[in-house]
Amino acid sequence: MEENKRQKQVGKLVMEELSDIFQREGMNIVEGGMVSILKVMITPDLLEARVYLSFFQVKDHQGLLHKIKERTWEWRKLLGQRVKNQLRRVPELTFYVDDTVDHIFKMDQIFKQISEERKAIEASGTASEEGSN
Repeated sequence: MEENKRQKQVGKLVMEELSDIFQREGMNIVEGGMVSILKVMITPDLLEARVYLSFFQVKDHQGLLHKIKERTWEWRKLLGQRVKNQLRRVPELTFYVDDTVDHIFKMDQIFKQISEERKAIEASGTASEEGSN
């Protein structure tokens, strides 16, 4: 379902403010890795924000997600202080892991492996042709 203009505006606002809050609270660099907010999807009634997080070089994704979810009320309160003049109601925050970046990284590794195997096969094929001549 396509978001309307107001949903996109509120989503962008929530994303910018939450990113800044995470940075100020030290949540953007955790356990030697990084946490970033990839996107925020707002429901049509503007009462719920689905926040998609990306973890880079974080060993325990689920553990860190649990820590973030435990502090949801705090994130919402800080967000409310920042957007009180722009929104009537602060949306409920729901956090999700977006593993798209991990998936892209894995696919890239697979393509590199296939490419290396092709080169090895071509090299061995060329060497056997030279040996038979």
